[in-house]
Amino acid sequence: MKGALLGGVQSGSGKTTVMLALLQRHLRLGQSVAAFKAGPDFLDPMWHQAVLGQASYNLDTQMMGPQECQRVLCNAQGDYLWVEGVMGLFDGRQGVGGAGSGADLALVLGLPVVLVVDAKGQAGSIAPLVAGFELYAQKKGIQIAGIVANRVGSQGHADLLKGILAEENLPPLLGWMDKKAPNLLERHLGLVRPEEWELPDLASSLNLDDQALERALGLVSLRTKVKERTTKRLLGKRIAIARDLACCFIYPANLDWLKEQGAEVVFFSPLNSEPLPPEIDGLWLPGGYPELYGAQLAGSSSWETIQVFIEAGGAVLAECGGAMLLGETLIDLQNESHPMAGVFDFKSKMQTRLAGLGYAEEQSGARGHEFHHSSRIGGAKCYAAAFELDKGDQGLKYKQVRASYIHWYFPSAPEAVARWFSGQ
Repeated sequence: MKGALLGGVQSGSGKTTVMLALLQRHLRLGQSVAAFKAGPDFLDPMWHQAVLGQASYNLDTQMMGPQECQRVLCNAQGDYLWVEGVMGLFDGRQGVGGAGSGADLALVLGLPVVLVVDAKGQAGSIAPLVAGFELYAQKKGIQIAGIVANRVGSQGHADLLKGILAEENLPPLLGWMDKKAPNLLERHLGLVRPEEWELPDLASSLNLDDQALERALGLVSLRTKVKERTTKRLLGKRIAIARDLACCFIYPANLDWLKEQGAEVVFFSPLNSEPLPPEIDGLWLPGGYPELYGAQLAGSSSWETIQVFIEAGGAVLAECGGAMLLGETLIDLQNESHPMAGVFDFKSKMQTRLAGLGYAEEQSGARGHEFHHSSRIGGAKCYAAAFELDKGDQGLKYKQVRASYIHWYFPSAPEAVARWFSGQ
């Protein structure tokens, strides 16, 4: 298997556009390919999956740790492997190329980097830009194996960029995306979901030097020894998971982990007024876009069975949008109020500016992240904190319900997460 990490100069360089074009191209050539996403983002992997028809897993050295990233990568199958980077190549939690950055992930996984550069309005300036990235890549101990230029005006423009990189003895131009390539649709948390928009043909706008690309890609080592999971902490437990357009932010690795721990996983849809599945031991309400479906959720008949389960002492983990469902009211961006389950007495109010962003780590060792455009307001009742954190949303606890803005990565703290779903 050959592969690389697809990094960018900055957010908006065109990583996702190039990534999806590459995946489409591999499939058209009859090649099998595995896709991954650096960082905690939910939306880009959804598009990877829409193209490939198979799950795309997150890899994040901050949220998951190096060994877990290696373990997840070891499950990759195919002729090629691509990891889409996050933000700019060296953007991480701290410093230049720190934990959580694409550069740190490339180092941990031993992958070369293919750097995406937005070349609109550039010619000679591409040389010092790439030279600077190459210098810091060498300091980090990683290799920039080639460049893909995005938003290129013409074949002549591409030839000019290629010649400049060659003259300056810099990583070669492997290919370029035409400036007329279709744009990807976005909203406040990132790309729109695949269910809302048909992905256009991006591969036709990607011009590649096939031989140069093959030389740039590195052999991927999948032989790293990692500790296998043997403990069945949730054996015999039946866990219900809300899954629909309103509750769609679910890491595939979390589903794998629940099953590996012995749990039976069953799904239901609050958006479609489906009741909780019978005889469940725990409930997971993941995040998503409840603010887009306020009126439909307000009329959901799912709340009654959820309330009964909670009042009977059922264990519930509610994350971000899932926690918003348990509040009294959801106020959307049009300032319309929609009644929710009313388990807690707070209101969730959407806003255009970012309300929370960053990694979180609980005292148990559980790791996750928050990224949201809503805030909890009002509420006269006092609740215990759901989680013990030095930084981030500690959330609210009622009976065996834990609700916060944090999206957790379950394998980061198996014992703690098993307790959350066991009502301990």
